[in-house]
Amino acid sequence: MADNARTAAETHLVGDVLMPRPFKIRRLGHFGLDVADAEVSREFYSCNFGLRVADPLDLAHRLPPEEQGQHGATTGYFMRHGTDHHSFVIFPRRLRMRLLPHYNKRSTINQITWQVGSLREVVDGFGWLKDRGVKIIRSGRDNPGSNWHAYPLDPDGHTNEIYYGIEQIGWSGLSKPQGLHRRNYHETPTLPHASEYAETMDGLAQGVDFSSGNRGRELMEETYDVGGVLLGRPFKMTKIGPVRIFVDDVAAAKDFYVNSMGLTLTEEVTWNGHTCAFLRANTEHHSLALYPIALRAELGLSEHSTLFSIGFQVGDYSQLKNAMSFLNERGVEVRKLPPELFPGIDYSAFAVDPDGHLIQLYYYMEQIGWDGRPRPADQRPGIDNNAWPQYVGAHSDAFSGEIFMGPWS
Repeated sequence: MADNARTAAETHLVGDVLMPRPFKIRRLGHFGLDVADAEVSREFYSCNFGLRVADPLDLAHRLPPEEQGQHGATTGYFMRHGTDHHSFVIFPRRLRMRLLPHYNKRSTINQITWQVGSLREVVDGFGWLKDRGVKIIRSGRDNPGSNWHAYPLDPDGHTNEIYYGIEQIGWSGLSKPQGLHRRNYHETPTLPHASEYAETMDGLAQGVDFSSGNRGRELMEETYDVGGVLLGRPFKMTKIGPVRIFVDDVAAAKDFYVNSMGLTLTEEVTWNGHTCAFLRANTEHHSLALYPIALRAELGLSEHSTLFSIGFQVGDYSQLKNAMSFLNERGVEVRKLPPELFPGIDYSAFAVDPDGHLIQLYYYMEQIGWDGRPRPADQRPGIDNNAWPQYVGAHSDAFSGEIFMGPWS
């Protein structure tokens, strides 16, 4: 009976699997911030966290001739921690507000980006979301990165993206050359579309120099032994997320992310009278957390943004401890906040970037199994963020979930 009731609402085929919507989010793919000074932020994230610039993007050409040079710096950066062309994006806030006046002025969040499984899911998802009355600000395909996408807005004006097919950067460290950026789309494509292989072979036939792409540089001397590999800092960032945001109405935001975007509610927590919701895309306890806006001032966080924090997972607990020492030595402000606000994560700390954004560093995320139930709160270890132990015991799901593919450098 339960299966029949469940199936009754599942009217869309996603790869011949009945689903409630014509797309299924697989993971948080990347995240973007608008910042006061993109050059300062690029150096901060590159030197302190090892993010490499996959490609810069100068937006000056989008300004009319009479406004050239009037809106400050015009270059943003697509940055990566692994083989995805970008997992983190930074752009000059002043310029973005001029070019995109419809974007959320209450926040510095550039985008929250979710990966789906196919181009058809992007195209069908665009139509389905639009039919539900969700505002979609654009769709198509941009370069650099080459990912097909649609951009729906949540009730608070945060820009979400569903995407398929992001460019991968391999052993050479080179991004796609400019000559393969010929095809941009500003609307959803007609299906089926030519494959990436066909586009690449066409570029080869046109004489595109495949060695002319951008190569991100390591800005720090590689002197730290991290799991037997020499790196520029004593830890390796292995995953982006979760994203934590402040919203005006947690119930309304939860309804959007669950019923329109298809995330799953893992659990809700009430702290100091504030109810917070934790939602997941895959098996991780949460990839998105929703907090009431009133909590922002209580925690002493910056009022210039609705971002609570963006997470950077590192390889293990040893790396987490070493990251804290490294950041302290470099003069980066580090904060610790009540662990009750982060169920599913045990030890963590928050680095503060030049704009006052928080970056949550952690090593462990609770995983959810086939029955969809999180670990009961009374079975989670007690966390004293003021007294981290030298060693930690292994959770039953230690080192589970999404893994980092490829070498660390």
